[in-house]
Amino acid sequence: MSVLSEFEELLTQRHDLAVKRIGEIGGEYLIPEPYGDYFRRMALFITEGGYEDLMPDKYETSYTNPVYAVSRFGTEMGRMLSFLAYELTSLIPLKAEGDIRLEDVTILCELFLEIYTAFQAAWIIEEDGDVARDKDGRGDDGARDKDRRGGVVGADCNRPIPEDLVADVHSILRSFIVDYTEVTVAGRIRDMVDPSRDFAKRIIMESDLSDISYLERFGEYVTDDTRKLAAFINSLPQEDIQDMADTFTGGFVKGFAATGKDISKKKTVNIRYNLGFERVVRAAILNFQNIGMDVTIYRKALHAATRAGMSRVGYYGDLVNEQMDYDHREDQALFMDKAYAERKLEVVRAAFEELKEEASLFAGPAVMERFGMKDFDPVNHSESYSMSDKQREISTDLVSRNARIQNEYIRMEERSFTIISYPVPPINHFEEVFRETVNINTLPYEKYRDMQQCIIKELEKGEYVEILGHNGNSTNLRVSLCKMVDINKQSIFENCVADVNIPVGEVFTSPVLAGTNGVLNVSQVYLGGLIYKDLTLTFKDGYITEYSCSNFPTEEENRRYIEENILHHHKSLPMGEFAIGTNTLAYVMAKRYGIFDKLPILIAEKTGPHFAVGDTCYSREEDVKTYNPDGRELIAKENEHTREFRKDDPLKAYYNCHTDITIPYEELKEISSVDSAGIRHTIISGGRFIVEGAEDLNIPLDEFESDTGSMR
Repeated sequence: MSVLSEFEELLTQRHDLAVKRIGEIGGEYLIPEPYGDYFRRMALFITEGGYEDLMPDKYETSYTNPVYAVSRFGTEMGRMLSFLAYELTSLIPLKAEGDIRLEDVTILCELFLEIYTAFQAAWIIEEDGDVARDKDGRGDDGARDKDRRGGVVGADCNRPIPEDLVADVHSILRSFIVDYTEVTVAGRIRDMVDPSRDFAKRIIMESDLSDISYLERFGEYVTDDTRKLAAFINSLPQEDIQDMADTFTGGFVKGFAATGKDISKKKTVNIRYNLGFERVVRAAILNFQNIGMDVTIYRKALHAATRAGMSRVGYYGDLVNEQMDYDHREDQALFMDKAYAERKLEVVRAAFEELKEEASLFAGPAVMERFGMKDFDPVNHSESYSMSDKQREISTDLVSRNARIQNEYIRMEERSFTIISYPVPPINHFEEVFRETVNINTLPYEKYRDMQQCIIKELEKGEYVEILGHNGNSTNLRVSLCKMVDINKQSIFENCVADVNIPVGEVFTSPVLAGTNGVLNVSQVYLGGLIYKDLTLTFKDGYITEYSCSNFPTEEENRRYIEENILHHHKSLPMGEFAIGTNTLAYVMAKRYGIFDKLPILIAEKTGPHFAVGDTCYSREEDVKTYNPDGRELIAKENEHTREFRKDDPLKAYYNCHTDITIPYEELKEISSVDSAGIRHTIISGGRFIVEGAEDLNIPLDEFESDTGSMR
C-alpha cells in the first residue's frame, strides 16, 4: 500500500468518524442553554443543511449573524461562535467537490467537534447536578424542539460561562487556522497553477450545457437569475458564442504582444468567471487549448486564511447573503498577529517551491466579470470582528510580502491578464444591454487608436492637467505630468486599445506626485461591489490627505468604510493613475437604460476621466519596455514613491491595491492640459471632446441628447 493511499484511507476513516459523531450531537442535551442550541443547530447544518439556512430572511436568528450570536453568548464568545458558524458554511461547496476536498471537509468537522468537546469538558454535569435529564437527555421540564433549525431547546440555565472556556475556544480556533495553512493556503496556490485540479473544468467541458441543471453540480448557490442567464446564453447562435470567446482569449494574447512578452513560454491560464457563462467559457478553453495552453478554474476563497475582505477571486454563483459576508469581512481579527503572518508566509514559499515548475508556466488570469446585480447597501455592526490598528499594519505587511514571494515564482514581467464584463438578468432591459455590451466589447480598435492618439498629442503639451467638475460635482484637481526628453521617441500616456482591459477606450498615465493637488469628488460610484455616495478625496502632492462619503450617519463610520475598502488599511495612498475614458458609446448605453450605477469599473472607467488610488498600472513591470501603437516608448511607468523603494525595499514600494474612480461626463466641466506658458490645451469642455481628430467621440453623445433632449 502506498503512502498516499494510506493517507487517503486514514482520512476517510477520520471523516466518517467525525460525521457520525456530529450526527449524534443533533439529539444531545448535555450542554446548558443557549450553547446546547448552538451545537445542535450547527450539527444539523453540517449533516443536512444547505443554502436555505443562510438566506437573509433567516439571518436575524442565525448564528452566522454576529449580532445574534453576541446577544446570546456575549461579545467574545459570540464573535468566536459566529466565526465558526460562518466557516462551516463552506462545507456546502466543499462537499460538492467530493474526494479532492475530503481533507478540507474533515478538518472543519473535527474543528466543530473539538469546540463541542471543550464545552462538554467545561460543564461536567453530574447525574444529580443542576440539570436533571430524562432518558433522552432532555430537561425534565419536557421541552421539545418544534423546529430544530430554529429556536432554543429546553430550559435556559443562565449558568455563568466557565472561567477558562473563552481562552480555550480562542486557542482552538487560532490553532486550527495556523496549523492547517498547509491545507488551506497551500491548496489555494495549487488550485491556481495546477490544471489537474479540474473539478469545475470537467463540469464545463463534459456536461450537456443545453440542460441548465448542470449548474447544480458546482455546489454554489444558484438562483433563477443565473438560470435565466444560462438559458439566454444557450439561445445565442454558436457564431456569437465564438465571437465572445475570441474577444476574450484574443485580449489575453494581445496583452503579451503589446508588452513584448513571449507567450510561448507559458502553458497555463486561469479563467475566473461567474456561473451562467459556461458555454462561452467552454469555447474559451478550447481557444486556449488550440494555442497550447491548459486552464485552471478555481472557486472563490472559502477559508478564513485565504479570504480577503469582500474580495471574491475565482468562480462563484449567486451571493446568498451579502450582509453575512460583510459582517465577516474582518474575521482575521481573531488570529491576525506576527506569528500567524510568518507561518502563512512560510507555507506560501514552501507551496510555490513545491510547485515552481507549474508556477513558471503560469501565464496569468483571464477574468470574465458580471454587472447588473441587485444593489447592496451594507450595514455596520459593532458585534462583527474588526482588526486593530496593529493588526491592520501586520495584515498590510503580510499582503505585500506574500505578493513579493508570488512574484519570485510568477514573474510580473513575464505574465499578463485580460478582463471583460457582461450584464446579468437583474439589470434593466437585460437582453438589450447584453447585446449592446457585446457590441461595445468588439468595437474597431483602429478607429479609437487614432482618435486617442490625437488626445494624447494635446495632453503631452502640458506640464499638468486640470480637471474641473460641475452639476454638483466639486472636483478641482491638478495632476502633474512626467517630463519627456524626446517627444519623438517617448510618450507619457498609454494609448489603450482592446487587449488586457476590454472594451477599448482610454488613455492613461502614472502621475508625478509632487504638485498633484486638489479635490476629487463623485456623486455615486460602485467600487468592488460596494456603493459610495458623495465620495470625496483630497490630495496633497499626490497622496490622499482627507476622505469622506455619505453612506452612513456618522463621519467615523464613513471614514472606516473608505479605510477598509479603498485605502485597504493604509494610512494613505498615492494617485497611481490618471486617465481619460473615451468610450462614449458605453456611456450612452448606461444613460439610455439607466444603469450607470450598475456598470463595472472595467466599463465605467472608459466613460469619463478616472483616477486610481494605490499602485500604478505598471506595478512591478517598470523595467519592461512598453510601446504605444505609434512606436514611442512609454516612460511614465512609476512615481517618486516606487522609484525610491522598488529596487532596494520593494515591500515599501507597492501597496498591492489599485482602485479606479470615474467622473461621468455630465459631471465634468473641463479637462485641460496646461503648458509652461500657462496656455490651456482643452480636451473636454462641457462634457464634449473638442480635440481635432477626436470629434467622432461626440456622435453617440449628440445623438442621445437629440433623442432624449437631455445630457449635459
